[in-house]
Amino acid sequence: MPVFVLTMFSTWYGGILGVGEFGYMYGISSWLLQGVPYYFFAIVFAFVFAARARRMEVSSTPEQIAKVYGLQVGRLSALFTMILASPAPYILMIAVLLQLMMGLSLFTSLLISVIFSIGYLVRGGFRADRYTDVVFGVMMFLGFLMFVGFLFFEYGSVLGMRGSMPPNHFIWHGGNPPQFIIMWFLIALWTWVEPSFYQRCYAAKSDEVAKKGILWSVFFWFLFDILTMATALYARAILPALRDPMLSYPALADFVLPPVAKGFFFVSLLATILSTLNSQFFVSSIAIGRDFLFSFFPKRYSETRWIQIGLFLMAGFSIVLALLIPSVVKLWYTIGTIMIPGLLLPMVTSFFTKSQVRSEWMFASQLFGFTTSLICLLWGWSDVVGSYDQFPFGVEPIFPGLVVAIAFWGAGMIHKIKHQSH
Repeated sequence: MPVFVLTMFSTWYGGILGVGEFGYMYGISSWLLQGVPYYFFAIVFAFVFAARARRMEVSSTPEQIAKVYGLQVGRLSALFTMILASPAPYILMIAVLLQLMMGLSLFTSLLISVIFSIGYLVRGGFRADRYTDVVFGVMMFLGFLMFVGFLFFEYGSVLGMRGSMPPNHFIWHGGNPPQFIIMWFLIALWTWVEPSFYQRCYAAKSDEVAKKGILWSVFFWFLFDILTMATALYARAILPALRDPMLSYPALADFVLPPVAKGFFFVSLLATILSTLNSQFFVSSIAIGRDFLFSFFPKRYSETRWIQIGLFLMAGFSIVLALLIPSVVKLWYTIGTIMIPGLLLPMVTSFFTKSQVRSEWMFASQLFGFTTSLICLLWGWSDVVGSYDQFPFGVEPIFPGLVVAIAFWGAGMIHKIKHQSH
């Protein structure tokens, strides 16, 4: 249980610079948008999906979907999972830290972070990923606990610094419109399609370990959120004119911490990011290497070799993605917006026979849900007024994507019911 909890906790909290970026920009509302919905969906996952996932006798989410809906749907799910689990946000964060510490170019920093992470996985596989994540999980807590303690004794309570922050930073919605809040809640459905969640459950020793392990992980995420939220607020108060909000944590550490403490905190930041980076590399390379390419060319190479090829393919893909979208929050937003409509229904319904439709209906649901969100997103990016994307009818792309996906699934359910009644 302790290993399960520490690996689950550290794996799902790797986007630490994105957390700082969000907290610096939106204050306590970032906890509502980046914390509460993830707690809720993770708790539901623990009670509804964890034990069922462990009993599926598969080793990846595309394999689980293919087991229920067939090879065609499984292959499309593998492609979507590859993008969903892309380590791009995490290699970007490592690269930003390397830039800050060593003055390297972004491209060089991205290459170094990719090579370092792949080295772990090529040498040790999932076992290396699992045990390094335990160490990383401990370092995450110690680093931020030290930092918040130092800030408290140096500057006093963060509540006493409210006057140095925008008023919206202590309002629950952060000044954001309802659609923005609902959109981020829906992106939190990522929890139900996140392959690393299922990967831990597939490998759990028992149903009880899978369920209780996730619940304990939620508790530790909540505790860690308190530390990261406080640190982001301190950063906004102490460094109010920071040019790049993604640098809020490292910039604050560089400004206030003495050399030894600063070094320890930077190591804890790296540990936080690497915990998820390693896991995402592993699951995404399985998706593209084994679940997709191996299904087409089973005789050319072994499964293991295809997974290794997948690692290098994901490295190149993630570097390109990080260069195109050099913001952690925007990467999360982009990937979640287009991938959740394509993966949510096949993943969730794979557990419940009564909700399953014929494979051609599910394939259409996936494909057109994804395509709708992607077209709306690209439309908005091509029509920017000020700093705002002008999406069709002013609606966030994830909404029409989910509506279209549900519509095709619903049509499949109607067809199924009519067929059963005859």
